[in-house]
Amino acid sequence: MMRVVFLDRDGVVNVDIGYLWRREDLHWVPGAPEAIRLFNERGWPVVVVTNQSGVARGYYREEDVEALHVWMNAELEKLGARIDAFYFCPHHPRGAIEEYIRECDCRKPQPGMILQAMSDWQADPEDSFLIGDKESDVAAAVAAGIQGYLFEGPNLLDFVRRQILQTNCAIEISGG
Repeated sequence: MMRVVFLDRDGVVNVDIGYLWRREDLHWVPGAPEAIRLFNERGWPVVVVTNQSGVARGYYREEDVEALHVWMNAELEKLGARIDAFYFCPHHPRGAIEEYIRECDCRKPQPGMILQAMSDWQADPEDSFLIGDKESDVAAAVAAGIQGYLFEGPNLLDFVRRQILQTNCAIEISGG
């Protein structure tokens, strides 16, 4: 089992503009590529877990989300960083596309998406954590049995250095 870093996407990795799916609309949260690179350098897999109700609402398709994620990683690689995996929930109980209209256990604050990623990545719940920008992100982390951190901006790298690395200092020293 290993430490895995879980990140919400909109508001943590990229600026939350509401229903982002076009690459020309993406702007990185200040310090996000650098924070991701820092996690990469430490050997911690970085996994994005994101609600994407725009699919259920008919604003864009799953393929559009997947294409954006591929492009995001290509851009991050130019900066020496990478996201190891993306998980997203396309469902919403008040959607417009029939196949996506439902309550599900993968939509945060439910923990299903995180639990699936934890299983896939053999994440150690004692060492893994999630950074989100909403209380529902933190609630999903807690429900999945991992630490959740609420990021309120403005710079993700500064937040990681201040909140995550200092909090996990003892784990770092012990080699965890």
